[in-house]
Amino acid sequence: MNSFMSWVGGKKNLRDEVLARFPPYYERYIEVFGGAGWVLFHKPPGMDFEVWNDYNGNLTNLYRCVRDKPNKLKYKLRYVLNSREDFDRIALLHKRGIFEKLCDADRASKFYQLIRYSYASGLDSFGSQPHSMWSDFPMIDLAARRLQKVVIENKDFEKLIKQYDRSVSFFYCDPPYFATESYYKDVGFTAKDHIRLRDTLLEIKGKFLVSYNDCPEIREIWDKPNIHIDEISRLNNLAQRYDGGCQYAELLISNYDTSERAKAACQLSLFDDETILEV
Repeated sequence: MNSFMSWVGGKKNLRDEVLARFPPYYERYIEVFGGAGWVLFHKPPGMDFEVWNDYNGNLTNLYRCVRDKPNKLKYKLRYVLNSREDFDRIALLHKRGIFEKLCDADRASKFYQLIRYSYASGLDSFGSQPHSMWSDFPMIDLAARRLQKVVIENKDFEKLIKQYDRSVSFFYCDPPYFATESYYKDVGFTAKDHIRLRDTLLEIKGKFLVSYNDCPEIREIWDKPNIHIDEISRLNNLAQRYDGGCQYAELLISNYDTSERAKAACQLSLFDDETILEV
């Protein structure tokens, strides 16, 4: 299924590539930098224990309201105006830190309004695009059902990883990309945090997969023993208007062989074929 929202750095176009590289077995799935949750929502729900986390308190509150109070959230969104004046007023409240003083449903509805009506979900400037908020309600309902058994956290990534680390844990990390840290609002992620994330993940008992932009700095940071780096690319959406087909290079970094799932699927397929021949 799709996410109910868009977000800076969302993994809509890479979700299949990411899922294909999941380890074949784990009991705990932890999405460390949750954002729009494109991978979580695309991932089939199973018997594993699932955690979605984000350091942005407004975003975390929105997720909790989607999960626990979807009808109240939709009620608050029924009559919002898609107007520059209304957007600018709410954006000013956000910049002044007023959202945190609102009740959870009011805070969630105003933050969702900022996401939906801002340019590229950047929260700052009005997008000037026609959109019916009511058309989002079915997706909010689907997201509410999908999130019912998901633990929603609002923690610093290092504390979260250490809290949930077990030998059966699998962490998917989609941090702010290198040199784009300032694009992410209310998260306080700095260039030094790329090193802190690496050092934290190198100490865990479980497995991890990290998505990053392909650049020399990230390759140098992750040039460590027993680290696997897969090179992939996707269409550069921002460049399509002037350079059709332009690709954006990305990296998927892990502490395990990301071909394990494909190999396991191949072995099962061979086993099935042999069983059919025997019958």
